[in-house]
Amino acid sequence: MPDINILGIETSCDETAAAIVKNGRHILANIVNSQISIHEKFGGVVPEIASRKHIENISLVVDAAFKQAGLTYEEIDAVAVTNAPGLVGALLVGLSFAKGFAYALGKPLIAANHLHGHIYANFLEHDDIEFPAICLIVSGGHTSIVYMPAAGEYEILGSTIDDAAGEAFDKVARFLGLGYPGGPAIQKAAAAGQAGKYSLPRVFLNRKDLDFSFSGLKTAAMNLWKKNDQAPNIVNDLAAEFQETLAEILTVKTLRAAELKKANTVLLAGGVAANSALRILMKKEGEAKGLKVYYPSLLLCTDNAAMIAGSAYFQYVKGNFAPLNLNAYASLLSL
Repeated sequence: MPDINILGIETSCDETAAAIVKNGRHILANIVNSQISIHEKFGGVVPEIASRKHIENISLVVDAAFKQAGLTYEEIDAVAVTNAPGLVGALLVGLSFAKGFAYALGKPLIAANHLHGHIYANFLEHDDIEFPAICLIVSGGHTSIVYMPAAGEYEILGSTIDDAAGEAFDKVARFLGLGYPGGPAIQKAAAAGQAGKYSLPRVFLNRKDLDFSFSGLKTAAMNLWKKNDQAPNIVNDLAAEFQETLAEILTVKTLRAAELKKANTVLLAGGVAANSALRILMKKEGEAKGLKVYYPSLLLCTDNAAMIAGSAYFQYVKGNFAPLNLNAYASLLSL
């Protein structure tokens, strides 16, 4: 079979990204234009601003991807684009561009699920992943435990009933005055603090299900902050305790799922999978139970288009192409 080069486009939130991946494995180009500095002053992503910036940047990142890959437009075999879930206005920018690009070149269009992409980021860098597997998808908008009996097969075992883990990071970082995005800000503060000086509840660990709740944890951290009169000298220690608590909850529930499903493989996916405390704890506790634990490199944890182009390869092989009236969806219709 000849080589298959797929152009991936990702605009689900505040990163405008384009990538070209060969045969679902080899990243020829991976371009990401981040809007963090723009949204930082608002303490979070402003959807309208994100959409406008995508419009300004989309053609630039696509051209940069072709230049980095050393390919012409005609040398790609398909165009893959994220159409769910995400901010609808942001998604529509990438989707509209991808439709026009595919139509102009006479190439097939492939619809990509953003969460499938995050999961697939592991397969771009690890070729020894075995099934069945448990995957923890953890980001600013999603926190779910997924069972994968085989490649491309997904069963959601548990999800957050309120805030996603990344959202909780952002909110706690905001009232502690640590800045945005919250995950990296809290990780930096935690490195200068000590967990255990303050105590936060391990929410939902006493339940048998695999769901999460982080709203109460966030509120407990805020109450502790207020109880100590918002003293600057407790910020680092409180950040360390919050990070350790969240990492413990995510790890215990994920490993509980692996035991339930008799899976020997655990995957991390999503932006919060870049958190060092979570990576270290999951690997340590997982390997202690005889499990193999995988996570992507930091660049592939955050939103990118390589994961979109890579995950689309198997759809290309199966001939699962999308019509040009493909729409965007804010919610996850199915996994």
